[in-house]
Amino acid sequence: MKYVDEYRNNDQVQSLLRAIRQVTTQPWHIMEICGGQTHAIARYRLEELLPREIHLLHGPGCPVCVTPVALIDQALELAGQPSVILASFGDMMRVPGTKEDLLQAKAHGADVRMLYSPLDAVELAEAYPDKEVVFFAIGFETTAPVHMMALKEAQRRKLPNFSLLTSLFTVPPAMEAILSDPECKVDGFLTAGHVCAITGNTAYHKLAERYKTPMVVTGFEPVDLLYGIYRCLLQLENGSHFVENAYKRVVPEEGNPAARRLMDETLEPCDQEWRGIGLIPGSGLQLKKEYANYSSREKFPFHPKGAEISSRCIAGDIMRGIKQPSDCPFFGKACSPERPVGAPMVSSEGVCAAYYKYM
Repeated sequence: MKYVDEYRNNDQVQSLLRAIRQVTTQPWHIMEICGGQTHAIARYRLEELLPREIHLLHGPGCPVCVTPVALIDQALELAGQPSVILASFGDMMRVPGTKEDLLQAKAHGADVRMLYSPLDAVELAEAYPDKEVVFFAIGFETTAPVHMMALKEAQRRKLPNFSLLTSLFTVPPAMEAILSDPECKVDGFLTAGHVCAITGNTAYHKLAERYKTPMVVTGFEPVDLLYGIYRCLLQLENGSHFVENAYKRVVPEEGNPAARRLMDETLEPCDQEWRGIGLIPGSGLQLKKEYANYSSREKFPFHPKGAEISSRCIAGDIMRGIKQPSDCPFFGKACSPERPVGAPMVSSEGVCAAYYKYM
């Protein structure tokens, strides 16, 4: 398959591994920021192929994993109301809240629907005019435009019973939070190619210069990832620190102007809580006041009751690059995909689930 097979080609992989070995002279810590990249690294066992001097760290690039417990509890409270249909992507169904998850709420009688697209929630709202259809809109800059397309479609159809419970995150502030952490181990970043395809690279240029840290825009196949690691190592070994686009077949420098215009029209930055990490200023996106009538927060006020992530879960340390899944005493024992303690074991893009499945 074009644009897939050639990026899984063994000869290309071996060539890049030889180049990486030749250029590496000292230990380096490189963080891939995206959960999809983490999944591919685990699936293809890339860490085992790299020189022992290269340490890969796994960032907070899984929106399911970083959605805070209080927001899960808010979704559960909404789902418990007889007038509400709560719709969500499937990977949110088993993320634990304080007492239960959405799948358990559904088993207890709540009207919870698993959908493949937020546009399906618009169809639900039209089909059930006597119900408030709330779509649990999670994601980074990659999926935010899709959620906003659903909002605009509901607006076009004049549907008063459609709303979004947003859990939208932006990547650059999280990277800055990691880099400014006194415990930071990160020497260089592989940035998420699909995020940059929407936003462009401007924010990353500023970060690379401010923190003197190389950042390479990278894809998701083995050759993409190894090439990104190689280009990052060249910068580290040469003492350089700039943004390099190693995923040009997908990512233009300016991103996707139409998607950015839609986001600018409907969303504004806000402070955002990241599960296991804490509050990161300016790292979230919320609906602008002009679209408040599509916000479930406006229609159904919620007062969190101090929900906390399990003290057993070290997901925050893992996603900040301080620890690895193997450092957790519960990994694969008390915590598994069947009985997850933390969100990174639930999501298919969560680092713990990827390690459990492949490593």
